[in-house]
Amino acid sequence: MHFSTTQKRAFTWVGLALAAWLLLWALKPVLAPFVVAAVLAYALTPMVNWLDNLGRGRMPRVVAVVLVEVVFILLALGLVMLIVPILTKELPLMRDQVPQLFDRLNALLKPLAAQFGVTLAVDVDTLKALVLKYLNTNTEDLLSPVLSSLKLGGSVALALVGNAVLIPVALFYLLMDWDTFVLRLVELVPPRLREGYDSFMDDADAVLGQYLRGQLLVMLLLAIFYSAGLAAFGLDLALPIGIFTGLAVFVPYLGFGLGLVLATVSGLMQFASLKALIMVAVVFGLGQFVESFILTPRLVGERIGLHPLTVIFALLAFGQVLGFVGVLIALPASAVLLVAVRRVRSGYLASRLYTG
Repeated sequence: MHFSTTQKRAFTWVGLALAAWLLLWALKPVLAPFVVAAVLAYALTPMVNWLDNLGRGRMPRVVAVVLVEVVFILLALGLVMLIVPILTKELPLMRDQVPQLFDRLNALLKPLAAQFGVTLAVDVDTLKALVLKYLNTNTEDLLSPVLSSLKLGGSVALALVGNAVLIPVALFYLLMDWDTFVLRLVELVPPRLREGYDSFMDDADAVLGQYLRGQLLVMLLLAIFYSAGLAAFGLDLALPIGIFTGLAVFVPYLGFGLGLVLATVSGLMQFASLKALIMVAVVFGLGQFVESFILTPRLVGERIGLHPLTVIFALLAFGQVLGFVGVLIALPASAVLLVAVRRVRSGYLASRLYTG
């Protein structure tokens, strides 16, 4: 069988793509910190370049890189310190509020059941004793399933420490030589394909830039909204839960769901009444409406144009392939793929295969 030059080229590119995919699949366990560092480098490089240009050659680029990375790390640590109170205060608060919660629920449910001719005979004291004993003696058992579910491989502590060290190191070198890395990748593109490649990358860069800038604004505004809304109802952990929920919307649905659960549990433990459910319904219902119909369409824009079903599929697909890191990069990667899909669609509609 004789293959034309075009067919041979096509088979070659398919083979190279398959080999690259198999290599990435084999290296998947060690790719996570480098993928995170590359995403951060893409987002932070414009700031480094701005500082570098501001210095006009009088300030070495390494100074700009160190300044940007240190500020980023301090911001990340600050966010962690805001979220830590959720973990440090939740269990003591639960221990303090469990007796009152059972008493109030018993006082509420007994008359309600009596209206329907049902008599509740619940030993509240025994239930309170069992729950308090479980909370006091099984804290480690409660955390162990979470740790084991991370599937980091080997020691969880060592993996976390290793990534905490490796990501900043990889980020430093990527920020220092980002333009060089990009140039070397471009040099691998055949000259006859360079024009199409440059056009595609310009479109993808525009989409990603719009997505990242818009998403950061959405996260900031939602963090302020959720913190203020929960604080208006008097929730003690309003600030950390609000900030966490606002920032976690970067991972669609999952971030909102985690914030909703944290606010519900904290509200029930603190108020032990229907006020907690009303608070969650009002604040998170209004927050979801504002995000879906006002902030995201206006700030992120319709240029990305990902359908909700596409978002859900992207989260599941990237999560299956790359784990938690895949969930983080699902939407930016899908935005780039969307540019490719649009170009393939345009080429197909203009081809003889479609027109006949």
